[in-house]
Amino acid sequence: MSNSIREVVLQKQPVELYKILKFEGLCSSGGEAKAAVDAGLVKVNGVVETQKRKQVNAGDTLSYANETFILTLQQL
Repeated sequence: MSNSIREVVLQKQPVELYKILKFEGLCSSGGEAKAAVDAGLVKVNGVVETQKRKQVNAGDTLSYANETFILTLQQL
């Protein structure tokens, strides 16, 4: 089972954790994204995160559904 790594470019920071899952298409709705976080299915920087509105920033890594995401900030 391979774990792919994708870059997520943020327009601004911080961003609420569940919104990353929703906007990256990992969850079909905000409610589904919040449920995934609540169920302990999401890791932030290698640690299980259960705060749906956890503020994440560029430099953080998220893991969900066998994928890893590296957050970066859009360069102007």
